[in-house]
Amino acid sequence: MARWTEVADGVLVRRYEELDLSVGLVVGAEGCLVVDTGGDAGQGAGLAAAVREVTPLPWQVALTHSHFDHSFGTEAFAPCAVWAQRGCRADLEATGKEQQQKWARHYRERGEQEVADRIAAVRLVLPDRLVDDGAELDLGGRVVELRHFGPAHSDHDLVVHVPDAGVVLAGDLVEQGAPPQFGDAFPQGWPGALDGVLALGADVVVPGHGDPVDRAFVRRQRAELALVAELCREVAGGVLGPAQAVARSPYPEEFTLAALAR
Repeated sequence: MARWTEVADGVLVRRYEELDLSVGLVVGAEGCLVVDTGGDAGQGAGLAAAVREVTPLPWQVALTHSHFDHSFGTEAFAPCAVWAQRGCRADLEATGKEQQQKWARHYRERGEQEVADRIAAVRLVLPDRLVDDGAELDLGGRVVELRHFGPAHSDHDLVVHVPDAGVVLAGDLVEQGAPPQFGDAFPQGWPGALDGVLALGADVVVPGHGDPVDRAFVRRQRAELALVAELCREVAGGVLGPAQAVARSPYPEEFTLAALAR
């Protein structure tokens, strides 16, 4: 099941039980922007239908990063402009098939054959509007800013800022309800990326997973990530051992060890 929540005028978030995923929709006077597309063709098609319940306006897509749960549903929106940071396209080209096989196997082993089959059948759609540090989109009476603040959760995180609504859709730069994921992250750069998010001045920040949060939440998570970054530096420098770092970390052992391995 999934549902829309309007977090500001014309800015909606759709929340999924699976992976506690949050995707976004920004509506202007002449067009709309879909922020992330879900993890398979079925989820993408359901999202496209849900968008059409909100607005008939032509759509564009922005991908916050290349991980399957955020980018594998894009086919349902094609043909349209698909915006992403330049590294997102490169990563989808390099790892898309591998992600597809990995997550199809994951769901198959969980006994969720239907989900596994949908992931296995995904036709990857690569972004064709590539952003370096930033870009602006005019949706008709509403300008949306796309910003990249350097390597953090991935090397190509893109945030979507809606200045007139005071909202940032931050993708997995912000996590609510679970610790941040460090699988292919850059822990040293993550605190600085959140400084960039905070500098946008938005009152509402939509994470890639979980409930919308406020600036105080982002500041707290930034402080936690700064501590993890320092622990990584101390382990790399031989000041601490991994066990000591785990004991000092704000996050559970498996997440901390994943960060130390980066």
